Amino acid sequence: MTELPDADRLTALVTGATAGIGAEFARQLADRGLDLVLVARDECRLRASAAQLAERYAVDVQVLVADLTVPQERAAVEARLASAPIQVLVNNAGFGLPLDFDLNPVDDEVRQLDLLATVPLRLTHAVLPQMIARRSGTVITVASLAGYAPLTTYSAAKAWAVVFSRWANAYYRPAGVTITALAPGFVRTEFHERMGIARESMAPRWLWLEVEPLVRAALRDADRGRAVSIPSLRYKLLSLVMGAIPMRLVTANARRTRWARRR
Repeated sequence: MTELPDADRLTALVTGATAGIGAEFARQLADRGLDLVLVARDECRLRASAAQLAERYAVDVQVLVADLTVPQERAAVEARLASAPIQVLVNNAGFGLPLDFDLNPVDDEVRQLDLLATVPLRLTHAVLPQMIARRSGTVITVASLAGYAPLTTYSAAKAWAVVFSRWANAYYRPAGVTITALAPGFVRTEFHERMGIARESMAPRWLWLEVEPLVRAALRDADRGRAVSIPSLRYKLLSLVMGAIPMRLVTANARRTRWARRR
């Protein structure tokens, strides 16, 4: 994923590319000299981001306006992945739900599961044949450290990305393809604000990560062929113990916070 001459320019496709982790992936990949295909739902914001990146980094930036939970719109992204060479795919699009499982509309739960698990599966499946044929390619799926603990349906969906990437990286690395799950903890982005949850209620200040070094570490880990990228020493240590903590303790804080909203 290093910068190449114009005749050999590479292209990266990033979903959820207008904010937070996705926007930072787009910026850092453009800084490496890769052309971009940016995917998001907000056309105005998407085109503004594309124009800024093209001007700043002198790369070609295309946009695909798509809601990836809508089959027809997702199919257009799958077709783009299959029709022209993509060197890097970043599966970043996602959202969380603010209420308990029993309070969320079931259709919202299904949309969340689709976006966090089904969509990365389908997009990875679409891009893999050309990567294998070229014996070169990288897929990064933004998972979460939450995937290491039994917290919510969000955690369950993110666990899929971690398990899938571990298997797929081992299976496809001999074919020249790296598949990496990025599993951060709390990151300073718009994610929690969109859920209507104040950051201060989620975690102490020392647990929050900045997006720029997080993405830089993820790209470095993918360059090294790692199946999972966990940013920062504190989260690496947490990942080692989360599975051993009794479920009643893991869920206690989340239950207190969320159940208080029912009253």
